[in-house]
Amino acid sequence: METIEKSGERNEFLSFRLGREEYAIDILQVREIREHQAPTRIAGAPAYVKGVINLRGAIIPIVDLRARFGLEALGEGDSRVVIILSIAQRSMGIVVDGVNDVVAVPAGDIRPAPRELADVVERGFVHGLASVGERLLIVVDLARLLAPAAALEETA
Repeated sequence: METIEKSGERNEFLSFRLGREEYAIDILQVREIREHQAPTRIAGAPAYVKGVINLRGAIIPIVDLRARFGLEALGEGDSRVVIILSIAQRSMGIVVDGVNDVVAVPAGDIRPAPRELADVVERGFVHGLASVGERLLIVVDLARLLAPAAALEETA
């Protein structure tokens, strides 16, 4: 199986949960982690774009990853967090169930998804899979995942 290479020997990822699954995003794209706050809804936005927040004078679109991935919504009493990201000089937030830790993964240890999932990966957001001890992390390609939502920031 071929590996997905990036420059440097190790890549660092922030791992987070959605339900029982564990995902990972490039730590260099993370600006901050915040307590969830109710965003201001924007009429006509996709269902997974929950709205926008004002973060120190900047308008930040907020994407609910549960809704984006087609997962069941959590109840109002469940705690969630927002990860503020910087992608291609744009800021946006993603709502996740919880943040786990920062993990270092050797570049050669990030594997592409199995060929049986090629159609899903091609249309979606999976950059690859990484084993960290007994854990299997789904490495997310944020640029592909959030591309449609990024247009909202330009109009907000």
